[in-house]
Amino acid sequence: MLREATAISNLEPPLTASYVESPLDAAIRQAKDRLLSLQHLEGYWVFELEADCTIPAEYILMMHFMDEIDAALQAKIANYLRSHQSADGSYPLFRGGAGDISCTVKVYYALKLAGDSIDAPHMKKAREWILAQGGAARSNVFTRIMLAMFEQIPWRGIPFIPVEIMLLPKWFPFHLDKVSYWSRTVMVPLFILCSHKVTARNPSRIHVRELFTVDPQKERHYFDHVKTPLGKAILALERFGRMLEPLIPKAVRKKATQKAFDWFTARLNGVDGLGAIFPAMVNAYEALDFLGVPPDDERRRLARESIDRLLVFQGDSVYCQPCVSPIWDTALTSLTLQEVARHTADLRLDAALSKGLKWLASKQIDKDAPGDWRVNRAGLEGGGWAFQFGNDYYPDVDDSAVVAHALLGSEDPSFDDNLRRAANWIAGMQSRNGGFGAFDADNTYYYLNSIPFADHGALLDPPTADVSARCAMFLARWVNRQPELRPVLERTIDYLRREQEADGSWFGRWGTNYIYGTWSVLLAYEAAGVPNDDPSVRRAVAWLKSIQREDGGWGEDNFSYHDPSYRGRFHTSTAFQTGFALIALMAAGEAGSPEVQAGVDYLLRQQRPDGFWNDECFTAPGFPRVFYLKYHGYDKFFPLWALARYRNERYALA
Repeated sequence: MLREATAISNLEPPLTASYVESPLDAAIRQAKDRLLSLQHLEGYWVFELEADCTIPAEYILMMHFMDEIDAALQAKIANYLRSHQSADGSYPLFRGGAGDISCTVKVYYALKLAGDSIDAPHMKKAREWILAQGGAARSNVFTRIMLAMFEQIPWRGIPFIPVEIMLLPKWFPFHLDKVSYWSRTVMVPLFILCSHKVTARNPSRIHVRELFTVDPQKERHYFDHVKTPLGKAILALERFGRMLEPLIPKAVRKKATQKAFDWFTARLNGVDGLGAIFPAMVNAYEALDFLGVPPDDERRRLARESIDRLLVFQGDSVYCQPCVSPIWDTALTSLTLQEVARHTADLRLDAALSKGLKWLASKQIDKDAPGDWRVNRAGLEGGGWAFQFGNDYYPDVDDSAVVAHALLGSEDPSFDDNLRRAANWIAGMQSRNGGFGAFDADNTYYYLNSIPFADHGALLDPPTADVSARCAMFLARWVNRQPELRPVLERTIDYLRREQEADGSWFGRWGTNYIYGTWSVLLAYEAAGVPNDDPSVRRAVAWLKSIQREDGGWGEDNFSYHDPSYRGRFHTSTAFQTGFALIALMAAGEAGSPEVQAGVDYLLRQQRPDGFWNDECFTAPGFPRVFYLKYHGYDKFFPLWALARYRNERYALA
């Protein structure tokens, strides 16, 4: 980095007493210095990852399920929950969104468990809103499972998910290998809890019968959400299976329970937790308790520690993250700082980058590590990276591509082995249609989204344009060293062309939304050498320009996941999405356009005195339409990346 910066130092004005720093250079310097100050001693960056109020509410529910109540902690989580209630009394899935009945039911129950009176104004408003939606019986499957375990609804109000699923052969229409990694890790301990009808300890015997419009025992419409013919047929089979459940031999149930126990305990993942995601961790912790694993057992102790590590303390307020994102944050921060370093002679920056990249290289999952990911269609030896600090069973294709791209950008030959292994593994994870999913190849058993359990529509991990684009971005720069992978790249580019929307945009599965998807693909096109006059590129550029707001920025909220006509619209401008749009336009050769200049001006106006930007909105879906996230790092590095690239494009034109 320092060598390149020194070679172009003649482009920078001398630092003399008469030198006046330009607003652009000052903005880049301030954001860079602030970002560098947040690097951890080990070399990584990690920012908060905030979800809706479901997760902190579930933490309180877990404490009462287990009768392990920390009153002081509970009070702080309750403070967080109360502060996020909407004016109509509901709780939304993302800031500014419509109220969600399942989230609101869980928060109401959690606050009641924490001691809030049902006559308190905030509780009364929440209850009235829930009842206006049809009551708690209309909540989703996961919420109804919680209500069944707290003895608020009968077990017939939840899907039949017997633990004997563990014994099904791979050819069976439903098998663990046919669903996503997050579904597997959540479901396996849940099979145990539901099959054995485990009930919460609930020491205060707190109920929420006031949230039902019909007595839960008399309710006959728990599955009214099942509408399709296939779904109704599966529901009929499920009800038939529930009738036969008493006939299951005890030895078979015992064998299936043991297999489920062995499966999830093998994947407990130390202090990082089962699947490194909160819902799976909690299910595992509760299942360990039910199966008699004592509190002082190392597995149970670490299972609880993994959950508590997700807590974020903010004075009198505490919330729980769904997971953590250090690999993702460090990789994207590294790419941002590499862009900054192209025209900056800065020893501190160089040292920080080197340390961060070495930390990333050290986190590559060893080829011999146990994991569900080892099946590789290409038969190539390799290894990827997880999203979290540790998740060896489930490396993330998206993270692996971004990390590899950053390592390759360093031009450090010591990373060559990491890069070759990453390229081999990514190539082997390509789906048959040329695209890439986040964790699995060809995870496209769409009929499974019709089962009653899958009312969230997030059971699968199919290929998506954004993940595929980042794989192409890395492979395009790598294939000259490994030419045998060129067909993989070509199939990916063909897939991306097919995935382009009619208006020129691309859907963003893991970031909000069409702006994010379009940014992803245009960067991939640039790396792959797709010319700027290619019709696909021109349509994308025209779309991005058409949705620029009057203030020069870009903005899109999560409503576009619910109604595609909202794509790129109906939100105030945000710094992180303006960064996406600017980088995308510059990747398409638009650095000199007035739209890019206006976007840069917007970022310069919006920068805060501390060097960062502040976007209050949620930035990404965990699962479109049902679960959203706020990556607290996005408004810190994406605007800086865009400004640095703009400066570098100006130098290139000079």
